[in-house]
Amino acid sequence: MKTTIGLAAASLAAASLLATSPAIAQSSGAKEKCYGIALKGKNDCAAGPGTSCAGTSTVDYQGNAWKFVSKGECEKLGGSLTAKKGNAKPIPKK
Repeated sequence: MKTTIGLAAASLAAASLLATSPAIAQSSGAKEKCYGIALKGKNDCAAGPGTSCAGTSTVDYQGNAWKFVSKGECEKLGGSLTAKKGNAKPIPKK
């Protein structure tokens, strides 16, 4: 019984860390959401209707799915700081 309770507590603790990690990264000020750069299933969150969160983008470069990147890097990578339409491959800026 004690083992079961211990395992359940450990699982809840791990789940809470995973659930808050994007919020922690965003609150640190060192990261920003970059839309349109994530590969299929590799987004950090927000992938539009019918999806829940991380890992739910359905195509490469989905315009409404984002990844956290270092502040100031998004537009250099060809992404957008706001959701965009379409799934065009980003064109990095020189």
